[in-house]
Amino acid sequence: MLPFQFQANSSFFQPPAFLMIGIPGLEAFHSWISIPFSSMYTMALTGNCLILLAIRRTPSLHQPMYYFLSMLALSDVGLTMSTLPTTLAVLWFDQRLIGFNACLVQMFFLHSFSMVESSVLLAMAFDRFVAISNPLRYATVLTNSVIIRIGLAIVARATISLFPVPFLLKRLNFCPNKIVLSHSFCFHPDVMRRACADITINILYGLYVVLTTGGIDSLLIVLSYTLILHTVLGLASPKERVRALNTCVSHILTVFVFFIPGITMSMIHRFGRHLPHIVHALVAYMYLVVPPVLNPIIYSVKSKPIREAMIKVLRGKSRY
Repeated sequence: MLPFQFQANSSFFQPPAFLMIGIPGLEAFHSWISIPFSSMYTMALTGNCLILLAIRRTPSLHQPMYYFLSMLALSDVGLTMSTLPTTLAVLWFDQRLIGFNACLVQMFFLHSFSMVESSVLLAMAFDRFVAISNPLRYATVLTNSVIIRIGLAIVARATISLFPVPFLLKRLNFCPNKIVLSHSFCFHPDVMRRACADITINILYGLYVVLTTGGIDSLLIVLSYTLILHTVLGLASPKERVRALNTCVSHILTVFVFFIPGITMSMIHRFGRHLPHIVHALVAYMYLVVPPVLNPIIYSVKSKPIREAMIKVLRGKSRY
């Protein structure tokens, strides 16, 4: 019996809490599964905090490209912290209940940080386009004030786009017998399908948000790299071409790491409902947990200035 009851004859029902699950079908192994998850969360927080400290403490990294990298690290920390409490609560302590309002708050921040990350990746693509296509104007185009305005616009975009989502869910009548979520966190498509009401508006608004954020961002990133490639192919020296493209490798890998699982998860939630629950769960974890782990690794391996600055932070050295 669940720790809450409901009136059977009630015309409008919102559950006091939802019941989360970890990895469907592997509940008996949650204590073992928690070990890699705990390790990944630790790596994500440590790696991204190291990047933030390295950039802050190294004056030579106070450049537009690294400011955008700081924004990416901050969004990764936020995305990690959005899912960490409930995921580890389920895996460690089998604490599976999450209050209805707490679920909406978690969902808002989870999707907000995801949208912020998408926008930051677009800003980083614009940064690489300006740096390669018009290097002489790079410093005058991407000034500190411009970067601050871009950052504020990114946050405002995510907040305004997602602000209606919790209220659209609160108006719905939910099914008393459909309170079990498919994940160890609150994900919008998962929560709205627990309703017994018409969710057409929720579906359409969710699709609108996806298309006007992640969809537009991914198209503009592709456009940026098409223009970058056109500029690079126009360079006379093969060595200059390779050097120019090398500055983009880290960002390209980060884009793939973020967008491929994200697109896969969106497609599965819309067209793959017949797939086993474990597939939904694993793809969702890949999208939300893996990018914050891999991004610091990618930049520390591919970017020598970042790697050296991170090593100095670990050694307790910094230059002011």
